[in-house]
Amino acid sequence: MPKITKEDALNYHSSGRPGKIEVIPTKAHSTQRDLSLAYSPGVADPCLAIQDNVEDAFKYTAKGNLVAVMSNGTAVLGLGDIGALAGKPVMEGKGLLFKIFADVDVFDIEIDRKDVDQFIEVAKAISPTFGGINLEDIKAPECFEIEERLKEELDIPVFHDDQHGTAIISAAGLINALELVNKKVENLKVVVNGAGASAISCAKLYIALGVRRENVLMCDSKGVLNKGRTGLNKYKQQFVAETDAETLADALKGADVFLGLSVADVLTADMLKSMKPDPIVFAMANPNPEIAYEKAVAARKDIIFATGRSDYPNQINNVLGFPFIFRGALDVRAKRINEEMKLAAVKALAELTKEDVPEVVNKAYKVENLHFDRKYIIPKPLDPRLIYRVAPAVAKAAMETGVAQSPIKDWDAYEDYLKERMGIENRLIDEVRMKAQQKPKKLVFSEAASFKMLKAIQTVVHENIAIPVLLGNKEEIKEMIKEHHLDLESLEIIDQTAPKVKALRKKYATKLYRSRQRKGMSYDEALKQMQLPNQFGMMMVEAGDADAFLSGFSSKYADVIRPAIQIAGTSTNKHVSGMYIVHTKRGPYFFADTTVNIQPDARTLVDTALLVAEQVEHFNIDPVIAIVSYSNFGAIKGASSNRAREAVEILHKEHPELMVDGEMQMNYALNTELRMQKFPFSKLGNRRVNTIVFPNLSSGNIAYKMMQEIGGSQVTGPILLGIGKPIHILQMESDVREIVDMAAFAVVDAQFRG
Repeated sequence: MPKITKEDALNYHSSGRPGKIEVIPTKAHSTQRDLSLAYSPGVADPCLAIQDNVEDAFKYTAKGNLVAVMSNGTAVLGLGDIGALAGKPVMEGKGLLFKIFADVDVFDIEIDRKDVDQFIEVAKAISPTFGGINLEDIKAPECFEIEERLKEELDIPVFHDDQHGTAIISAAGLINALELVNKKVENLKVVVNGAGASAISCAKLYIALGVRRENVLMCDSKGVLNKGRTGLNKYKQQFVAETDAETLADALKGADVFLGLSVADVLTADMLKSMKPDPIVFAMANPNPEIAYEKAVAARKDIIFATGRSDYPNQINNVLGFPFIFRGALDVRAKRINEEMKLAAVKALAELTKEDVPEVVNKAYKVENLHFDRKYIIPKPLDPRLIYRVAPAVAKAAMETGVAQSPIKDWDAYEDYLKERMGIENRLIDEVRMKAQQKPKKLVFSEAASFKMLKAIQTVVHENIAIPVLLGNKEEIKEMIKEHHLDLESLEIIDQTAPKVKALRKKYATKLYRSRQRKGMSYDEALKQMQLPNQFGMMMVEAGDADAFLSGFSSKYADVIRPAIQIAGTSTNKHVSGMYIVHTKRGPYFFADTTVNIQPDARTLVDTALLVAEQVEHFNIDPVIAIVSYSNFGAIKGASSNRAREAVEILHKEHPELMVDGEMQMNYALNTELRMQKFPFSKLGNRRVNTIVFPNLSSGNIAYKMMQEIGGSQVTGPILLGIGKPIHILQMESDVREIVDMAAFAVVDAQFRG
């Protein structure tokens, strides 16, 4: 991570609008009627409804999605007691994290009261505003009493993140670390350095996981909490141990786990060497750990090491917990966050770590292949799956323990709701993947000797999307699988150049020669082509030895489509076209032709419209097609507009059932209201256009790439239309998600044809 200077930090917080958060209206407010509904007189009706039934506050106000981040600034980060106002930037930052990770709204409340009773009184007085309270940066032991009393006296979730956040995340890491070193939780000797809010909460949660209380030694700044210590508060007294150990060094002899929530550089290499084999060390002092990462791994090669820092492996980061815990609690209107809900979050995080890591996470952290091992025992904060894994786990636990007031009935729908809320939902792709999983087909990957392809193939296998066949050098592929710890050892690998594949090459060459002999191809040329992975793989599909084919990751599109058409022909003896799906918040749009026909004539545009309409119908979507140009309905004469207009005339005459019109400019195609005002005669009427046919390859290609780069839309494709067999071609250097999506499309294509 680049060094952050004081000037960087101050400029970040002061530039533009000062601070990090703002209030955004969620209702229309552009007309006098809108304002009358928002305030006077329209606001009176929901007020009276809430007066009659307080539960209606969740229906008519933002209470159900609003959390108070409350602090008195007595224990801010590594800064200590700096006061309520000085702690406000931290509370605003917490609000930002709540919003971006879980779409939870926050008001930060800085309470200028150190007295416990006064703080609680303020919190209780303003609690009707909120659906939950996140306590932050309050020193121990006051923080324990404040949380305990507010939990008892309020009927909304109250959660002190400094205590429980670190406990939940580190507990998930502990579960996974124990699995890696094959140790049992009940046999662990755990040393905790630090006896504040986080340390005590971590120790309690580890005991809930199965660590024996007598096997926990806790140290504060004066040494081990043992029977010889006096003057301990009631919270420290819970961890007084029967031991002769007095110092941290004494305590660590023969220990399995070190948990540090104290200060930098208190842990030495010699102390580490005194621990048992495969020591688990969570050094979480902020900003510098109890021992530097480099010193720790130099002292113990067998160590599993975690810190609170993002520039080292295994970051124990509270943002993995609190946004999603509150999301789940709010969505079932839980009255509190109990131990069962915390443990549910722990288990969800631990389980997620062992699943395939999405490519977007690898890219974000500039690593090639994150996978469950000693350097990856906990998910990364930017993993998009956290919201729909942790929140449902917490919500289920709330329901099972009787604290949920609004139970969830459809968990699949709830997962979709969370994805949509965070802008990561893609219903169309999800449906295609689900359909592929119902009847996986034999899918040939011709460029398998690539890490990115193999990573995608692993996802295809784990999600049961297809039965992959890998083409390429067998030894090279196997070595790559081993090097990157991929779970692909059992897959079929075919080296099309190997001597034992000779009979198959001859079989395919003969078949290809017979289909192309009157088009200038000799048998020797056909046999030579069978040495090439793309041609060999396509012939596997043509001969019925495989169901579908996918290539193009490292090949030019034209170099793949040319042999595809030669080998598989076209499905209707007409044209072939390419389509991209552009996924937007308004739903999917289908763009064609984006990859094949450079300057299509009117009949080619007709064929493209028919092909794309057929494909859209396969997705159970009614195609509403606009053939676009720079002209509207004959207003401007020109070559491309004339071709577009002629294509529409042919379609209206020969396919009157098809919902298509044009030629029209793009804004009229996409803006239904504008189109109806200007061109009420259009066949499209008030229907929303979802399919765009472009007048030439250049415009279609430019449009989808602009949507991808400037519009921020996810795109899927190119999907090849009109080819005689399920043969599909990737964009060069597609990412893992794109490869998996195209694999699913290829399988569904094979299912449909079958």
